[in-house]
Amino acid sequence: MDLYYQHYGEGKPLIILHGLFGMSDNWVTHARRLADYYSVYTIDQRNHGKSGRHNVFNYEAMVDDLVGFFEMQNLEKAHILGHSMGGKTAMQFAFDYPAKIDKLIIADISADEYSHKHDILIDAMLSVELENYSSRSEVDKELANSISDPRIRQFLLKNLFWKDRSSLGWKANLEVILENLHEVFRALDSPNPFTKSTLFIRGSESPYIKQKHIPRIKKLFPQSHIETIEGASHWLHAEKPDEFFNIVKAFLEK
Repeated sequence: MDLYYQHYGEGKPLIILHGLFGMSDNWVTHARRLADYYSVYTIDQRNHGKSGRHNVFNYEAMVDDLVGFFEMQNLEKAHILGHSMGGKTAMQFAFDYPAKIDKLIIADISADEYSHKHDILIDAMLSVELENYSSRSEVDKELANSISDPRIRQFLLKNLFWKDRSSLGWKANLEVILENLHEVFRALDSPNPFTKSTLFIRGSESPYIKQKHIPRIKKLFPQSHIETIEGASHWLHAEKPDEFFNIVKAFLEK
């Protein structure tokens, strides 16, 4: 799989993996700050951003993509930071290829299975007849009929792009993602826990890492600890960027 990526800085490699509907562009600010200390790679995962599209969409495939990226960049080991879906990709990679990871950072996700309503979001995006619209604001107004939260709409609208001078398209491969949402939200497990230093960062207002999730985190990542960013939701890195950056930097410098 041909993965689009952006690279910043020099030093020990750090790979950043975005979440569902995200892309490498979401992490430019953090990547540039971390580039003062590390060689930072932000990757578009398959079926997202500018990376290749494929009908197979699960964590095993995304791990294979990451292995290929290591080979392409001649990387033996790297720190990995993954948010949400990217966090689960990073966890599965850690189970399968622990020798390739120095330190692991997981942002606001656990290895558990989650219920979700993301099919509603995708249905809303697919229902927009983009050929009838000529601006992001027009599409936003249409999406508002189905998605009331403006923050969610703005995040999804980052997937809009101009296919040519007169027609809009979605960067994400929405049809394939919709068919495989069960894969995105399923639980991860491994007979071999990841025993290297691991940090989980959660938002205090997010439902993705609660007390009920911690036992499996500790079982699968026995050398992990959890940091909480007060007042942050699932998009903790965007809502509290300084707090998030300082936690990441302190962990990597230990």
